[in-house]
Amino acid sequence: MEEFAQLLDRLVLTPARNGKLTLLVDYFRDTPDPDRGYALAALTGDLDIANVKPAMIRGLIAERMDAQLFAYSYDYVGDLAETIALVWSTDEPVLANSVPTLGDIVTSLALASRSDAVRLVEKWLDQLDASARYALLKLVTGGLRIGVSARLAKQALAQFGDVDVTEIEELWHGLKPPYEALFAWLESKADKPQSLAAAPFRPVMLSTPLEEPDYSRINPEEYAAEWKWDGIRVQLTAESGKRRIYSRTGDDISQAFPDITDFMTFEGTLDGELLVARSTGTGVEIRAFGDLQQRLNRKTVSAKQLESHPAFVRLYDLLIDGGDDLRGLMFSERRARLEDFVAQLEPTRFDLSPLVPYRSFDELATLRKNPPHPIIEGLMLKQRASIYVPGRPKGPWFKWKRDPFTIDAVLVYAQRGHGKRSSYYSDYTFAVWTGPEAEPHLVPVGKAYFGFTDEELKQLDAFVRNNTTERFGPVRSVRAEPAHGLVLEVAFEGLNRSKRHKSGVAMRFPRISRLRWDKPPIEADRLETLEALLRDSETAS
Repeated sequence: MEEFAQLLDRLVLTPARNGKLTLLVDYFRDTPDPDRGYALAALTGDLDIANVKPAMIRGLIAERMDAQLFAYSYDYVGDLAETIALVWSTDEPVLANSVPTLGDIVTSLALASRSDAVRLVEKWLDQLDASARYALLKLVTGGLRIGVSARLAKQALAQFGDVDVTEIEELWHGLKPPYEALFAWLESKADKPQSLAAAPFRPVMLSTPLEEPDYSRINPEEYAAEWKWDGIRVQLTAESGKRRIYSRTGDDISQAFPDITDFMTFEGTLDGELLVARSTGTGVEIRAFGDLQQRLNRKTVSAKQLESHPAFVRLYDLLIDGGDDLRGLMFSERRARLEDFVAQLEPTRFDLSPLVPYRSFDELATLRKNPPHPIIEGLMLKQRASIYVPGRPKGPWFKWKRDPFTIDAVLVYAQRGHGKRSSYYSDYTFAVWTGPEAEPHLVPVGKAYFGFTDEELKQLDAFVRNNTTERFGPVRSVRAEPAHGLVLEVAFEGLNRSKRHKSGVAMRFPRISRLRWDKPPIEADRLETLEALLRDSETAS
């Protein structure tokens, strides 16, 4: 457990990707089974400890510490696990041979009831130092937040075993923690595991942003253009009677979309965009991303949601057709096969992403600025001769997104971040003006926690601390008046109507693009600006 705790500490404090890879490779090399396998499962989000909940951990600390004192401590630290790890006190002496291993913890909790599990956690907290207590609490509550994605962990495995990461991704869904067969293969101690997953995930091909140096490469003879829709990229695989829907990172999301899997009557693998849309007699009525969010991250979906938020997939590519692997063919050849393939599918659930005709780059630029539908994010440009290569090679595929919308808004609330940001107020709620011009008031319209530099974070944190008017647990209310406050220039991709927000609008991907120290708060935008933008997008649709 101490080794896992050290790994988490170092990962949190190592910002560089290559540095994190080195730490992970060293850990996999130096740590025995099954500990390294359970650590890998925790990092990739595949370790499920169902009988320990955050509320149970809160109950433990309530038995040992004054509630108000803990609230003050939590407010200062900003992270539940870190706070408990630091304030936990015990009279038990820590004995070297009493410290549990990571494998001991996982296997013991798997066999324990809920009441026994929480007492096991209490016992281990007494036996561990602060660093290991933090690692234990992060492990059992499933919220590591250390800047390591599942993809990065798999990349470290590939580097550790000197294999291509696509080999690991294609095996992944047939493997279970603690992955002993996988590590044996990567250490050349055993043969490569056979993929046991029916309808496996195939690593996806990604695009790179189109930037000015590459503009001259784009012409209709070499690059096909498609609209980039505001949904989520998915892979549909149906083989040997199994039907699975994967996100682009390989997460199985099939259970949330039975209205798609029910119609996956084909044999093969398709690449497309998952949307909420309804097929009409004249076309497809595509809804905003906010409607799709109502269907995401659910283990089950109700009949009412299936009716009100029907799922639909706009298809981009065909990877596997029956027994034929098409990934080595050119895009133009795969596209021709896809057109025939789509003709056999249920038209109320699937359609073909149309190609966008253009005669010159300037014409394409005009189309990008004026897309025919508000749910379009921009353009995808695909080299007609490109084969389907996993990863993000530069050149074959480009994405050319629309310029983001921007507004000026006023900072009104701030909250501490997590991990290495837990000492800073780094999550910001911003508002715009509404009401009569003589007596305007602010209404929150969004929240952002990225887009600024480390130096700007320090400036923002200092402003919050020096201008706090009220505290609500970990949240601070910030002074925001017509003549005093901080204006933030906020960039965002689009707007949706929202019944949950008092303003009636919800932003898509808001981020802070500039700090407007020069601008008085009264000159920030009004809610009417956002409402007009929303009306324009609805009219365009």
